Amino acid sequence: MAISATAGARARGMSREEKKVIFASSLGTVFEWYDFYLYGSLAAFIGATFFASYPEATRNIFALLAFAAGFLVRPFGALVFGRIGDLVGRKYTFLVTILIMGLSTFFVGLLPGSATIGIAAPIILIALRMLQGLALGGEYGGAATYVAEHAPDDRRGYYTSWIQTTATLGLFLSLVVILVVQTWLGKEDFAAWGWRVPFLLSFILLGISVWIRLSLSESPTFQRMKEEGKGSKAPLSEAFGQWKNAKIALLALFGLTAGQAVVWYSGQFYALFFLTNVLKVDAQSVNIMIAVSLLLGTGFFVFFGWLSDKIGRKPIIMAGLALAIVTYFPLFKALTWAANPALATAQQNVRATVTAAPGDCKFQFNPVGTAKFTTSCDIATSFLTRNSVPYDVVTTAAAGTPATVKIGEATVTSYDAVAAGDAAKANDAAFVKAVNIALHDGGYPLVRGAAKVADQKLDAFVAANPELKLDAAAIRGGEKATMPTEQAIKDKLVTAEEAAGAPEVGFFNIPGGGSFSMVADPAAVNKPMVIGILFILVVYVTMVYGPIAAILVEMFPTRIRYTGMSLPYHIGNGWFGGLLPATAFAMSAAAGDIYYGLWYPIAIAAMTLIIGVIFVKDTLGTNLNAKD
Repeated sequence: MAISATAGARARGMSREEKKVIFASSLGTVFEWYDFYLYGSLAAFIGATFFASYPEATRNIFALLAFAAGFLVRPFGALVFGRIGDLVGRKYTFLVTILIMGLSTFFVGLLPGSATIGIAAPIILIALRMLQGLALGGEYGGAATYVAEHAPDDRRGYYTSWIQTTATLGLFLSLVVILVVQTWLGKEDFAAWGWRVPFLLSFILLGISVWIRLSLSESPTFQRMKEEGKGSKAPLSEAFGQWKNAKIALLALFGLTAGQAVVWYSGQFYALFFLTNVLKVDAQSVNIMIAVSLLLGTGFFVFFGWLSDKIGRKPIIMAGLALAIVTYFPLFKALTWAANPALATAQQNVRATVTAAPGDCKFQFNPVGTAKFTTSCDIATSFLTRNSVPYDVVTTAAAGTPATVKIGEATVTSYDAVAAGDAAKANDAAFVKAVNIALHDGGYPLVRGAAKVADQKLDAFVAANPELKLDAAAIRGGEKATMPTEQAIKDKLVTAEEAAGAPEVGFFNIPGGGSFSMVADPAAVNKPMVIGILFILVVYVTMVYGPIAAILVEMFPTRIRYTGMSLPYHIGNGWFGGLLPATAFAMSAAAGDIYYGLWYPIAIAAMTLIIGVIFVKDTLGTNLNAKD
């Protein structure tokens, strides 16, 4: 590899034009990631607005399409815009991508819900989401290539590391905006319409980004190549149809970006998922702690980019992978003790046993939430996994026998949803209640909310809940509330037949008589320790991600650089990384262990570490002008 930087170039500082290039590229990319992450962060509100009024099968199709747009479409955006970028130029291509992303996001904020325009609403939403995925697929490669081709050979890691901060800053910005708007409007108004505000704000961010980017000039390396007539006429076939270049793309994917992706998603997205869904910490607290850890760790992207100009890109990336492989299990276990010590204690003392017939338990891989797991074993293990209860599966039951769950001295029989038919709902309520009571008695941090019980159903409620030791007469002698019958029917306190046309329904509030929920006691959450652990995970992210743009750019010749580096990056991050939460959940459900899913990122990181150490060459000092 040629090293063309002179001693004078090494000594000089960053020029005003170079600062402008980095700032404009990074700012625009921050806004692109901000737009992309809003959908994931606000998925519950979007689903309620656009999907909730449709039959389950229709909702499942929409969920599948939304998922595909979010992750699977990104590599196709890399192909489309990578090709344009290598043919037309870097500047105008990623100017187009930010326009597509910004306008798509803005229109999501304006789009009427399904209650207003019917099925057109989710169809348009999916189309906008697909445009977002395509735009993001073209944006990152363009911004990274553009900055790299402006950078001196000996400072390329430092220059491109600013681009690497953008995904984390975009996530951070989206969390902050959501928190601010939610606090300002209140939870009810935010759920009703306020979730649209962060989407609408993207129009302001878009205007700033376009205005700045219009003032930029084309990449000097690309411009020189075009003037010399060395540009590629078929970037796709040249990048992936010729073995000498296709081999580089495969090494970039399996020896760099696949491992980088799972470490990135584990340290940011899976950590958020683990805290909220597994450890049951309230979402607002989790968002704040994640935001603080991101704020503390973001500067390390630039540090490791700078360091890669001194010691090489590869050693830092490989070290980050190795640290993740060795420390993920102890770090996530420490996270459990810090965030929900009551749950950690209960897991240590009480382990469930699921006894099922052979073949009754399936692998519950469900990336878009559309699959149905209806066997008695799947119902039992899925419930235990969602509630973070460790368990062992014993397949010694006779064929056709429903699975049972043993917790301490209590044994609860599960049910087959298909065989139960119309009784499935009642069976599920009985199963969930019995298991929750056993878990609560075993020390799990379950809280039982209040129940609203209609007067005419009070006696049946008392009989169905003997563990509460209630006295119907004493309850009726206390305070009784009323509500309009229409509202009572809507809230499912009574049916229309039970109300018998009465204008109002009387009901009682029964403390501790409602549904159970696993919670993390806010007073018991060790927030400094949680933030410290999250910070360590973010540092691993910065190690693998800070130098990745420089090494990817330096691996490919100028004529196919945009195309060549974009595809392995987005396959690695969109597919290997994007599938992490669903894969980890399925693995944990199969093993009955909340930590077992960590083997997915560890295995992918280990694969990348081995391939990277053996086959990937460091690119420090590469002269991009000579690499054609």
